[in-house]
Amino acid sequence: MTILTRLLARIINQGTLTIRYADGTQEVLGTPAENWPDVAISFTDDAAARAIVTNPALGAAEGFMDGRMLLERGTIWDLLMLISANAPMESSRSLETPGLLGHVGERLKHWHDTYNKRDRSKANVAHHYDLSDKLYDLFLDADRQYSCAYFDDPETDSLEDAQLHKKAHIAAKLALSPGQRVLDIGCGWGGMALYLHRVADVDVLGVTLSEEQLKVARRRAQEAGVADRVRFELIDYRDVQGEFDRIVSVGMFEHVGARHYREFFRVCHNLLKQDGVMLLHTIGRLNGPSSTDAFMRKYIFPGGYAPALSEIMEGSEPNKLLLTDIEVLRLHYYHTLRHWYARVLDAKEQIVALYDERFYRMWTFYLAAAASGFLYGSQTIYQLQYCRNRHTLPLTRDYMAQAEARYRALG
Repeated sequence: MTILTRLLARIINQGTLTIRYADGTQEVLGTPAENWPDVAISFTDDAAARAIVTNPALGAAEGFMDGRMLLERGTIWDLLMLISANAPMESSRSLETPGLLGHVGERLKHWHDTYNKRDRSKANVAHHYDLSDKLYDLFLDADRQYSCAYFDDPETDSLEDAQLHKKAHIAAKLALSPGQRVLDIGCGWGGMALYLHRVADVDVLGVTLSEEQLKVARRRAQEAGVADRVRFELIDYRDVQGEFDRIVSVGMFEHVGARHYREFFRVCHNLLKQDGVMLLHTIGRLNGPSSTDAFMRKYIFPGGYAPALSEIMEGSEPNKLLLTDIEVLRLHYYHTLRHWYARVLDAKEQIVALYDERFYRMWTFYLAAAASGFLYGSQTIYQLQYCRNRHTLPLTRDYMAQAEARYRALG
């Protein structure tokens, strides 16, 4: 029995994984079970199997991307779900069980990789968000919402409906009034900024470090005839000037870097009016500070890190931003990723034509790994509402439900 087989045998009990090694040896792990995956993989060389033992996340990803770990039965989604379901976060069993030195090493990597200076931040953003517009059009909704949607019913809601629900849900927490000035930090392709203006008659400044996203956002504002009230700038959030009634940030905090959390919240505090409100929507982790896995660091989000709630609070509390509401969206991103993954599979030919087969396999691994993290791992979504003055918002949360219903009615 190889080291990899022994390692996986400690984890997989339900469902089956068949492994065929380069020398023809075959091992079967687990027990057949109803509604559990039955997966078979093979390795073209011994080094591909050893790489998984050395670094499970990166080794498996690169082996799959390079065609050295082949799926003979099932998909990469099935494989990652099989392993994650057998070793959920709540279980004491884990594929990676580093000792003290391993934990110290992970914390050092976390500290180094989330040190996002200005020039590094722009390069990290370009790595992911300046990919071809055509790629994102193939799997996102029409508004290009590249963040967690909000599902009333995951079985019946379309991705488009759920993303519209998300925007209404966030807008409601901002307690908006006509004519207010809103700052959208990390505005993406402009969908949230344009939505807030449309449903609440507010002026919005969206800031981004992605040149490709900026072009699209500005074009959309021009086409909607609202460029005088919804503006977009290529600027680091640390360089924004002025005062704002509201600040919203969706899916950007993951790129700030843990070493810059206090700076981020200090900037937000100083930009927010005394009676201002801020809504932060971010991927987070449920099990305390850790580090980003090697595959995500290298291929998907260099400099990216999903914070523990304790880390967010360590950044906001010293800056006198009062936490007035928090919501944990536990499974919504899993369902969002289900839709994205299915659309990527349907668009395989187009994606391979845009890039190549290796990129396509990388993208499917990324989406499947992320989905397994939200279903079985430590990943979650936090929505945190802040203000500077405790008297700014109503005493109860009823205003949120009322505003959300009003925004949904507008479509």
